[in-house]
Amino acid sequence: MTEDRNVIQWVYASQNEQELQERYDEWAKSYDADLERDFGWFGPLRAVEAAGRYVPKDARILDAGAGTGQVGKLLSEEGYSDLVAIDLSEGMLTEARKTGVYGEYRQMKMGESLDFPTDSFDAVTSVGVLTVGHAPASSLDELVRVTRPGGHIVYTLRPDLFEEGEFKEKHAELEAAGKWRLAEVGEPTQILPKGEPDVYHQIWVFEVTS
Repeated sequence: MTEDRNVIQWVYASQNEQELQERYDEWAKSYDADLERDFGWFGPLRAVEAAGRYVPKDARILDAGAGTGQVGKLLSEEGYSDLVAIDLSEGMLTEARKTGVYGEYRQMKMGESLDFPTDSFDAVTSVGVLTVGHAPASSLDELVRVTRPGGHIVYTLRPDLFEEGEFKEKHAELEAAGKWRLAEVGEPTQILPKGEPDVYHQIWVFEVTS
């Protein structure tokens, strides 16, 4: 995008789901370049590193909120080949298709029922999706449902959003219900060091238990 603005805050300022989708559609073509040049974004790298500690190479992985396919490309480079992409934005999925690393590309909304059978995947990744004005904490229910017992869910989450309560409560609810258990939580890290140095994220990894 050529305008002099913080595109992340522009996206966060979307007033509804339709506007959010339209803004991602508009941003899709320059998304990768903008994040690299203006923000130094390395969330996908950290998430894939974490996935590598728990997820076998032959796993079927859902990239939930795949965007332009940054996570998928990194997973492919690490030897993962059974990948499925979903995203709210068809514009983003158009860019993800250019990577050629996913077996399926499907437009779906996080926070609603996902169009996959229960236990469809060995693992799920979701990077930069569980954030301000995007996928709600209730999205985790569906990510757990579509992940088989013994599989893992790897995602990024801002510590401030976690402490505000919605995600903290959902984490505890799923644990109390015996749906998952914590495998790893990373230290708060500046994963947008150039553009948003005051914003931190953590990598969370949960093992699905039922």
